[in-house]
Order: sequence, then C-alpha cells, then structure tokens
Amino acid sequence: MCLGMGLAYLGAFATPEPHHLPVAVVGAGPEAKVFAQTVKDKAGDALDVRTLTDRAAAVHELKARDISGAYVLDARAPELIVASAGSDMSATAVEKVFTPAAAAQGAPLKITDVVPPVSGDPTGSGIFFLLIAVSIGSYASVAVLGAAGAGLSLRTRAGLVAGVSFVVSLIGAAFAGPLFHLVDHGLWGVWAMSWLYSAGILFLGAGLHTFLKRWTTLAVMVLFVMLNFTSSGGLFRPELQNGFFGSLHAFWNGAGLVEGIRDLVYFGGHGLARTVWVLAAWLVLGLAVMAVAGLVERRRAPAAAPAPATASARTDGAARPGAGTEAVREAGEEEEIEETVGV
Repeated sequence: MCLGMGLAYLGAFATPEPHHLPVAVVGAGPEAKVFAQTVKDKAGDALDVRTLTDRAAAVHELKARDISGAYVLDARAPELIVASAGSDMSATAVEKVFTPAAAAQGAPLKITDVVPPVSGDPTGSGIFFLLIAVSIGSYASVAVLGAAGAGLSLRTRAGLVAGVSFVVSLIGAAFAGPLFHLVDHGLWGVWAMSWLYSAGILFLGAGLHTFLKRWTTLAVMVLFVMLNFTSSGGLFRPELQNGFFGSLHAFWNGAGLVEGIRDLVYFGGHGLARTVWVLAAWLVLGLAVMAVAGLVERRRAPAAAPAPATASARTDGAARPGAGTEAVREAGEEEEIEETVGV
C-alpha cells in the first residue's frame, strides 16, 4: 500500500508540466500569426497554440473549456484572459508562459479572470477535497458492509448499499453547500452526482467482496484512491500530467465528479452530459459486478452446506457443546477485524 501510494501520488503530482496545454493568441493580421508561431516554436509539445480574431471569441472558448488561456496582443496593454474555476493550476501555468512575452514588450500584463471560483472556495480546490471526503465515506463503508453483511441476502445488501450511498451523498452536499459554501448554486445537482459517484463505488466494492474477501479494501483503495484522486483533475488537469494519468481522466469516476461539478456550477452545464454518463457507467458496472456476485453465491451455496458429522466429530461436540458455532463466529470476527484494520 505504501509503495502504491508513493508511486501514484509522486508520479501524478511531483513534476507537473504542460503537455499540449491549449492556449490562444488574440489578434488580427500577420502579426498575431507570427507571434503565435514564435510561442509554439519555443514551447514545443508543451503548448497547443491557436489564433483567434477577437477577444469575444477567446472568452467564448474559455467558457466552453476549449482553451486554458488567451493572450490578447496590444503594444500598450497586453491582456491575459483565464478561467481559474476550471483549474487554478492551469491558469497559473498559462500566466508563466505569457508574462515574459509582455515583459519583452515593456508593458505590464493585465490578467482577467472571466470565470473565477466562488468566494467560499477561492482556489477552486475545495471540489477536490469534497471528492476525497465522499470517496473515503464510500470505500470505507465497503469494508463494513462486506464484513457485517456477509450472511445477508444479495437484495438486503443492495438495499444497504443504496441507503449508505444516499447518506454519504447527503453529507457531501452539506459540505459543498451550507457548511463550507464551495458552490453558490446547483446544490441538488451536486448531490445527485455525489450519489451516482458514491453508489458506483459501493455497489462495485460490495460485488468485489464476494471474490476478493479480505483483499477488497486494498482493491478499492487502488481503484478509488491511488488511481482516482490522481487522475481527477482536482489539482492538476490532464494537460499538466503525464500521459498515464491524463488518459485516465477521460473516463475515471473521480474525474467525472470533479469536472461534472465544475461544468454545472461554473460553465453553464457545458460538457455536463458527458461527465454524468461517466458516473452512470461506473454505477452500471457496479450493479453488474454485484449481480454476477449474486449468481456466484447461489452456485456456491450447495457446496457450502455442512457435511454429515463423523463419529469423532460427534464425540468432540458432546465434549464441548457449541464448538462449531464458536469456530464460525471466531472466523467471521477475524475477517471483520482484518477488513477494519485495512481501512
């Protein structure tokens, strides 16, 4: 676990560098094209540079999340336009790219943030920490439900999973809204996406418990901590990460929650449908795994029936009444302790 956490977090966060970070140069005529090509030549693969004819087009592309920043050419007052609610780190990276260009012109650089985060979350990182809270509440509950519900029917466990995910998502919505004011509108949408996210983790984890038993906690930590937090885009968007974590961002459930909340709260719902489909797909995956687990459990049931007692077993049972029941109870307690320690 230590090795996995170190590799995941240091691999994803230790050396953030731009990789095809999309930016724009705003200006008309050959001057803008020459400037854009110069920036591209110096940056290489770090930047994807395009030219736009006017400032309004740049603002539109920022709000559509097509670019991370736009540099408006002006000999007297150059301007850099960003949308830091989409990623404060990406906005900072764009600023580092174009500040020297303004300095070379001998003019101060004006920075305009057209989509700033709310006052309760000035850096925009609160959504990432909300992801952590909902994730821990979800994957920790997997171990509890797995140990405590091992003897329950599949339908009962599914009902418990639905109920726990509902509670976890309500707690997440309370954190986002009335407690810490991470969002100033769209709270019901935040709750709905939190429920999709939490239910996906819980159904998948509960289904995996049938196959992995005491190793379930480690599995869900790999899926929903090591790979999930690092690829979510909560701190660094994929344009600032290496190719592995950047590729996971396209379909992992943590990225679906983080980007879905951003799309809903800050960007007018642009791209929201895709992120909701990502969350829904993980929920469907969890339901499918749990259904398969139910089929496997039903097939195992006849084989798990106790064999007829031998003469020696009867003798032992007579000498020590309740020995079999005690052994079963001790085995269950041992598994529960191991899973709880794993959390």
